[in-house]
Amino acid sequence: MSSTDSFRAIHFDIITLFPEMFDGPFRESILDRARQEGRLNVRLHHLRDYTLNKHGKVDDTPFGGGAGLVMNIEPIDRALQAVKKDRPGAWTVLLSPSGKKFDQKKARELSEKTEIVLICGRYEGIDERVAQTLVDEDLSIGDFVLSGGEIAAMAVVDAVARLVPGVVGDPASLEEESFENGLLEYPQYTRPRDYAGLEVPEVLVSGDHKKIRAWQRQAALKKTARNRPDLMADIPLTPEERELLKDS
Repeated sequence: MSSTDSFRAIHFDIITLFPEMFDGPFRESILDRARQEGRLNVRLHHLRDYTLNKHGKVDDTPFGGGAGLVMNIEPIDRALQAVKKDRPGAWTVLLSPSGKKFDQKKARELSEKTEIVLICGRYEGIDERVAQTLVDEDLSIGDFVLSGGEIAAMAVVDAVARLVPGVVGDPASLEEESFENGLLEYPQYTRPRDYAGLEVPEVLVSGDHKKIRAWQRQAALKKTARNRPDLMADIPLTPEERELLKDS
């Protein structure tokens, strides 16, 4: 870290039924280095520690009938009250399949905060009063269902923490990543230049940086149009780029 870096840290409190699931991901690579440097702090809270039920139950059958079990509001509320004694201003997020989409824009918004609480859902769902009264927002990492919110919480911590200044070594690399400008990232290549007849595009080894940037933009447009056409509606295109996509 250079002397000109402005040091900033982000703190996550994660409320979960399975705190042991987080042992590996937060002790590897970029996240581990961020923890060692004090830029990322993670505190885990076992939800069963906050239930008054003598059996440690945190769920019950849903009113009105239906399959499965629903997580109770009481232990979640008690856990949040305990967390917010230390961090009264923490931004609180419920992770569930029915939440609003978590994307790069949202990751960047969250990276501006200093204290975030993540609540991991489980079973058939969580008492709706949690989303209505206890949290600031309800987020989903995609249109699919996981066994619980733990994996979603790991994804959110990773995506948000790497946007905190100093966590990623080269800040310029963040600007070129997928979704930062609305596009998927352009294709990347490295040595060898020719592998079993598969060659790197000639322009990338030409040394002409203006042509390289033009190629990267065109390649990113083509890749996005092919793999994520839903993103293209918000991308401003020149007349030449529209023709390019018609021909691709």
